[in-house]
Amino acid sequence: MSNTVKHEHDPGLQVPSLSSPQMRRILASSFLGSAIEFYDFILYATAASLVFNKIFFTNLTPGVAIFASFATLAVGYLARPLGGIVFGHFGDKMGRKGVLITSMAMMGGASTLIGLLPPTAQVGMLAPIALIVLRVVQGLAVGGEWGGAMLMALEHAPKERRGFAASFANMGGPAGAVMATLAVSAVSLLPDDQFLAWGWRIPFILSIALVGIGLVIRLKVTESPLFLSLEQKAEERKTPIREVLTRYPKSVIRGTLVGMSSYTVQGLMTVWAISFVVDDLGMDRTSVLNIKAIGAALTVVGIWFAARYSDKYGRRPVMMVGILAGALLALPIMFMLELGQLWLFAIALFIANGIVQACIFGPFGAFTAELFPTRIRYTGASLVYQLSSTVGAGFTPMIVAGLVLVAGGKLWLVGVVWAAAFVIAALAMRGMKEGKDADLEAQDL
Repeated sequence: MSNTVKHEHDPGLQVPSLSSPQMRRILASSFLGSAIEFYDFILYATAASLVFNKIFFTNLTPGVAIFASFATLAVGYLARPLGGIVFGHFGDKMGRKGVLITSMAMMGGASTLIGLLPPTAQVGMLAPIALIVLRVVQGLAVGGEWGGAMLMALEHAPKERRGFAASFANMGGPAGAVMATLAVSAVSLLPDDQFLAWGWRIPFILSIALVGIGLVIRLKVTESPLFLSLEQKAEERKTPIREVLTRYPKSVIRGTLVGMSSYTVQGLMTVWAISFVVDDLGMDRTSVLNIKAIGAALTVVGIWFAARYSDKYGRRPVMMVGILAGALLALPIMFMLELGQLWLFAIALFIANGIVQACIFGPFGAFTAELFPTRIRYTGASLVYQLSSTVGAGFTPMIVAGLVLVAGGKLWLVGVVWAAAFVIAALAMRGMKEGKDADLEAQDL
C-alpha cells in the first residue's frame, strides 16, 4: 500500500496517508506538542485553584485571594487571542513549522520560571507581578500552538480523514491535563507545609524536560503541503488578520459562540469545581485530582470517537449532540455537585468532560479550519479557538464564583447560565455550512 496520496489540484505534490511514517510523525508532533503546551497551561489552572492564593496573595482575605488567583488565570486567557493573531500572522506568511517551535520554547521557559518564583512573603509585590507576566507569556505561547499543531495534521491528511487527523491536537489538550493533574496529585501527598513551600514547584520545573522531548520530534516534521503550494503567493497574505475580520466576520463570531460551549465545561468543571469541592465542601484534595485526571483521560477517548464519527457523519451533527446534551444536563450536574459526595462529583465530571466536552471538542479543529482558506487558515482558526477559550474558560471561574454569591451559595443559577451558553451555541450553529466534504484546495484558487 502506498504511503502517500496525490494532492487534489497538484498531482506532483504528494500528501502522506495516515499510515505513512511521515504522517505518524506529524500526528505524534501534533499530539505531543499540544499535550506539552496544555500540561503547562492546565498545571497553572490547577495551581491557581489550590496554591497561588496561599503563596502569592497572602495579604488578602481567603475569598478575595482565590478571586485574585483566578484573575491571573484569566489574564493568560486574555493573551491567547493575541498570541493566535501574532503567531497566526507569521504562520500564514512564513509557514507552520517555525512558529510551532517558537511557541513551545516560550511555554516551557515561562512554566519553569513560575516554578522558581519566590513567594510574596520574600519579595513582596514583585512575586505576583512576575507571576502575571509569566502567565501572559504562557497565554501568548498557547495562542500560537493549537492552530499550528492542528493545521500541520489537517493539511497533511487526506480529505476523508481530516477530522480525525485534526483531533490529535485536541486529544493532546486533555492528555496534557492528565499529566498535569497527576503531577500535582503526586506532590499533593506531601504534608501541607511542604506542598505549599516547594512541592507544587516540581511539576512546573519538570516542564523543561517535556519541552526538550517535544522539540526533538517537532524539528523532524515537514512543512504543510497546502502552505507550500501557496508559498509563491506571499503577496496575497500581507495581513491575514485584516482579511479574516473583513471577509469572514460571521465565521469568527459563530465559530466562537460554538466553541465557547466546550470551554465553559473546562472552566467550570476542571478549574472552579476543583476549588469548590476541595475548599468549600472539604473533599480530599488528592482524590479530587485523581478523579480530574480520569475525567481528562475519558475526554481523550471521547474526542477520538467524536472526531472519527465527524469524518463519517459531519462536524455539525456530532457537535450538536454534545451541545444539546450540555443544555439538558447543566442543572443535573450542578445538583450532583451540590450534594457534596465524592462519587457524585466523579459522575458529574465524567459526563461533562467525557461526553459533553468531547463531542464538541473532537470535531472542533476541523470545524474551525474548514471555515477559512489556506492563506489565512492559521490566523482564522487560531482566532476562533482562542476567543472561544478566553471567553468560555478564562472568565468562567470568576463568573461562577460571582453567581454562587448571588444565589446565596446555591448552584442553580450556575446551571441556568451554563444551559443558556449551550442554547446560544446551538443557535450559532444553525446556518453554518457543513465542512466535512469541503475542498480546501479549491478555496485558494
